[in-house]
Amino acid sequence: MSTYQERLRHRYAVLAAAFLVALGVLFIRLWSMQVLSGDEFAAAAENNRVREIAIEAPRGRILDRNGEPLVTNRSTLGVTVPPTAMNDEDLLYRLSVVLDMPYDDVVERVSSVREAPLKPRLVAVDVPMRVVAYLAEHQTDFPGVEVSVVPVREYPHGMLAAHVLGYTGEISEVQLEETDMADYAFGDIVGKSGAERQYESVLQGLKGYQRVEVDAMGSPRRVIDEAEPVAGRDIMLTIDIDVQAVAEQALVDALADARADEFPNARAGAAVALDVRTGEVLAMASMPTYDPTLFTGGISQVEWDRLNAKDSEYPLNNRAIQAAYPPASTFKVVTALAGLEHGVTSTGSSYYCTGLWTGMGEEWGKRCWNRRGHGSIGFTGGMAHSCDTVYYEIGHELHKRGNEELQAWSRRFGLGSTLGIDLPGEVEGRVPDAAWKAEFNRNYPEYRAWLPGDTVNISIGQGDMLTTPLQMAAAFAGIGNGGEIMRPYVLKEVLDSKGESVRTSEPEVVQEIGASEANLRAVHESLIAVTTQGTGASAFRSFGATVAGKTGTAEVYGRDDYAWFTAYAPAEDPRYAVAVVLEQGGHGGAIAGPAARSILARLLGLPVDHITAEDRSR
Repeated sequence: MSTYQERLRHRYAVLAAAFLVALGVLFIRLWSMQVLSGDEFAAAAENNRVREIAIEAPRGRILDRNGEPLVTNRSTLGVTVPPTAMNDEDLLYRLSVVLDMPYDDVVERVSSVREAPLKPRLVAVDVPMRVVAYLAEHQTDFPGVEVSVVPVREYPHGMLAAHVLGYTGEISEVQLEETDMADYAFGDIVGKSGAERQYESVLQGLKGYQRVEVDAMGSPRRVIDEAEPVAGRDIMLTIDIDVQAVAEQALVDALADARADEFPNARAGAAVALDVRTGEVLAMASMPTYDPTLFTGGISQVEWDRLNAKDSEYPLNNRAIQAAYPPASTFKVVTALAGLEHGVTSTGSSYYCTGLWTGMGEEWGKRCWNRRGHGSIGFTGGMAHSCDTVYYEIGHELHKRGNEELQAWSRRFGLGSTLGIDLPGEVEGRVPDAAWKAEFNRNYPEYRAWLPGDTVNISIGQGDMLTTPLQMAAAFAGIGNGGEIMRPYVLKEVLDSKGESVRTSEPEVVQEIGASEANLRAVHESLIAVTTQGTGASAFRSFGATVAGKTGTAEVYGRDDYAWFTAYAPAEDPRYAVAVVLEQGGHGGAIAGPAARSILARLLGLPVDHITAEDRSR
């Protein structure tokens, strides 16, 4: 029988063995951490001690075709707040009072989690000196709040060309998922629209950095290492700022004229001017427009809601490429050329317009815009005076051939698809055909069949046909240059830090119209007749150059008529093409024609005069 001392010794032995085992495990663990994983843990410790703060690079400038700055950078005073202050309500309230900002806006910007954890949050830019002085005198009341110099975008010409240039803002989650944004991070300032977005990879420079040592609380102690940022490259656009200014003013004047006439709802429109030979965009205007400086330092929710309100006419939309309209009688150039090519009309054809066309039967009669009728009229007169009866006849004959030839010729003009302009948001428009109508009415079998009236409707640019102002400008440029639809573009050159070109855009043919020279000439001559003796003559009286153009007045359900004018000039040696559309603006020759005249005058070096014109056609 064991004694008590023997049992106690046994227990001590077990306890000692367990203690030795525990020491052994601890020793092995320490050896593993220090020897096997020493480098890994050292790096982790370093990462806990050191933070890297990105330094934004200045964006490249945007210039017009003559080197005139359109978008530059400037340094301004901005107020930053450390993210650690997000829970200090008293501090944020005092700051909102000093900055004259809504408290919620201050909180929203300080508490943003879209930036790096240590990066100070920019709360306000363009801070007045009186505010700077106040913050300096009361530093103890605003711990961590700093006034620093920050680079922001500047617009020497104000709102001019806003839709082409675009605006910048914080990168969104959607943009971060895009393949060309893989190297970006939350909080980065990027292009959001226009050329700023399209050429983001060129305009965005290389970030610099600061490696900062932090204490246990994560507060910076000292800068260990840093590298200066590299500015982005400048880009030169094809836009001529002087032509752009005339185009925008022409839209403003045209809308005012429409409202002063009998169209009080005229509030929006667009204009495009192209180089006929290359496709260069010389001007692109959209109304209403917006002020890109609203986005400097981050746009407020109030301003964003205002820009997107239903009654604002959506000023952020570039109507020249992002809106599609019935082209109305400007489309008659397509119908005329298709009819000539397929032999259903000719320059010697004669028609008789009574004001009511009954080619599909009395019950399906369609009115000409001239209810009294044009009487006997030929091919050229039909274009000059925009006689709908002539085009009803041509469209009906094309329909009876059964090959959707009018639609095919529409596509040859580049309609129904994007032209590939180097700006985001271009829409395709629509060339309706039997397949489209069947799909569109898939739930309504009684409306699926393509009827003769559908072709007749699109023969005058109505029905379901939709085109953008850019497409119509390119189509008329194609007639003017002998049959080539050029890809429109806005980038002329990319410049290096010395201002030397490192990339140049080249003209590109998107589509060959494929019409005979004789038929193109016939359409060309008929377009000259429009401005010399027809519906556009009033707008181009005493102009000083011969213009080939076409008026259009589109009927839109539930709205006032839309005014169109498309043209190229000089007719003898075409160089420039223009398209103008005014939503709910009324008659094309009376409202859109004078606007087109002003733009062409500036392009041709003629006096720019705002005139009034007469036209009641469609």
